[in-house]
Amino acid sequence: MNLRTVKRLFATLLLTMPSIFLQGCGLVYDAVDRIHPLTRDELSSICARGRLHVGIAVEPFRPFVFHAVYTDAGIRVTGLDIELIREVAAALTSHCHGPHPIVPTLHVTRFPDLFIKMNEGQLDLFVSSVSGTVPGTRPAGLWFSAPYFRDDGIAAIIQRPEVAQHVMAEFQTQGGHHDTLTAVQHGLNGLTVAVQKGRSAHLYAQANLKGVHLVICDSIPAAIETADPRIDVILSEQSILEYVTKRVWQHWHLLTRTDGIPLMLTHADFSIVTSDEHRRLQWFLNNLLFHLEESGRLTQMRTRWIDEEYAPTRRATTEGLPLEVTQVPDHYDQGQCRLAEDS
Repeated sequence: MNLRTVKRLFATLLLTMPSIFLQGCGLVYDAVDRIHPLTRDELSSICARGRLHVGIAVEPFRPFVFHAVYTDAGIRVTGLDIELIREVAAALTSHCHGPHPIVPTLHVTRFPDLFIKMNEGQLDLFVSSVSGTVPGTRPAGLWFSAPYFRDDGIAAIIQRPEVAQHVMAEFQTQGGHHDTLTAVQHGLNGLTVAVQKGRSAHLYAQANLKGVHLVICDSIPAAIETADPRIDVILSEQSILEYVTKRVWQHWHLLTRTDGIPLMLTHADFSIVTSDEHRRLQWFLNNLLFHLEESGRLTQMRTRWIDEEYAPTRRATTEGLPLEVTQVPDHYDQGQCRLAEDS
């Protein structure tokens, strides 16, 4: 092989090497992309997997979430919050343009654990009649949507009329200058007050009711059923207490003002909760809630669950969402109550 031939081969090699390396790089990039695809945003991830992971509290917050019901189609749960979850899933199905609908998968857990699971990335969002307008209810890293249920707040229920008389007497001493916080602090002083752990009423009582015997319960039904200690007052969301005193626990009554209007201790709006990092999902949820409000759909949903007469079991059968069998036993364990210093 002469010198001219060697030079020609060397030149050819120099010209072809870049294309060889580029092809190799392409193969490397293809392999990396198959193993580690580019990070998707949260909406794209929901679309890709075809599932929406939603947390709901195991404790029933009627009419927002009812007890699980055994039906011919399996175990179902229903309520206003459940209908809202269906609306979110339907809107995501339309957004994703996929061949199959987005399926809402319910993760049932104790209310305080919803915040933990959300921060751990186990949930896309959770809905459990929770308010972000009460101090202490906005843990770091979480975001609360625009309200889907407005003008609620903490209220109280009692059994004994003398408790109501005591509180009303405090209002009467104010001479027409209403100071609800002072009247409640004086009126409930020395009484045994029950709240659900982690809910707004728990935070309110810790901050404002230093003179009561505070009892922390795992659920409102647990507060109703406990006999020791004897509960004088139960604090919780007004809409929930109004529903259960009319339809479930009729021996309990809403504590009212002197004009007969239910006594409200705070004002609160209920929101959907998701991660503070999920900006696209946040915009999606707020846009959806705006549309549902604008179209009158949210008003219709509130009327269906708050005002209408209905059988929850029948609605669970026809429109409820499924629960996993393994989660149902926990759903029926309403937990216990304990004095605050022991909680």
